[in-house]
Amino acid sequence: MPERDGYIAGVPCWVDTSQPDPDAAAEFYAGLFGWEFEDAMPTGTPGRYLMARLRGGDVAAVSSPPEGAPAQAIWNTYIWVEDADEAAARARESGGSVLSEPFEVMDAGRMALLADPEGAVFCVWQARKHRGARIVNEPGSLNFNVLNTRDPEAAKRFYAAVFGWSTLDLGSGEFWTLRAYGDYLEQLTPGTRERTAELGAAGFEEVLAAITPIAGDDTSTTSPGLRNRSVDAYPSAPRGLESIAVPAPVPAAITSPGKNVKSRDRNSSSSSNLNVMSLEL
Repeated sequence: MPERDGYIAGVPCWVDTSQPDPDAAAEFYAGLFGWEFEDAMPTGTPGRYLMARLRGGDVAAVSSPPEGAPAQAIWNTYIWVEDADEAAARARESGGSVLSEPFEVMDAGRMALLADPEGAVFCVWQARKHRGARIVNEPGSLNFNVLNTRDPEAAKRFYAAVFGWSTLDLGSGEFWTLRAYGDYLEQLTPGTRERTAELGAAGFEEVLAAITPIAGDDTSTTSPGLRNRSVDAYPSAPRGLESIAVPAPVPAAITSPGKNVKSRDRNSSSSSNLNVMSLEL
């Protein structure tokens, strides 16, 4: 896959994880995915932001918790926007919440922390120097995001209003799509549309993420949101998924070519989340 240099508006572009012990988490992910880390914070600045790289290309980051935040492990999904302030305004007007007003992240970009009407938390990213993940859809990198939600119809209205997302039902599941994304991928890698059509999945090149409805009586799934998945030990995981311990419990999914095996956070209550990500092995 060609290395990315930015995204178009409405596309998930970055993931990071806040960890009570960022050094322990970095050691874990380095061993698991071969990530190499460099602290991106200026000398003397409180807190850590450890940039994870493969072959020198940014793939994710591990940070210490924001000041005043609970000391818990959590993954965050960032969606590329042209204007973080406008995105925050649209989210508020569409029934969502602005948990953190747009703010500058040094010279890297501008961001806001938002939530959909059900409480699914995600970030929007207006890029400057930091242009999102450089390497995706390769072993050890981000390849997919999933929205867990109790109200798919309400979610469709919200994300359509904020990002212009629509949906595609392929029978095996329902997926978020962005028409312009298929055009972008075709330009980035000519022949993309033809190849997906040959595989009997015409339109899949426009897919950004998936939707997973949460049943009303399901108490095993993670909380609502676009919550990134890294790796979590899960004793009742399906065959083929080994138990893997992480420095702190977080929701998890690992995929390999032809497979998509998910595990869940044992300590989470049943609610929506938009931070589900898959890391390819």
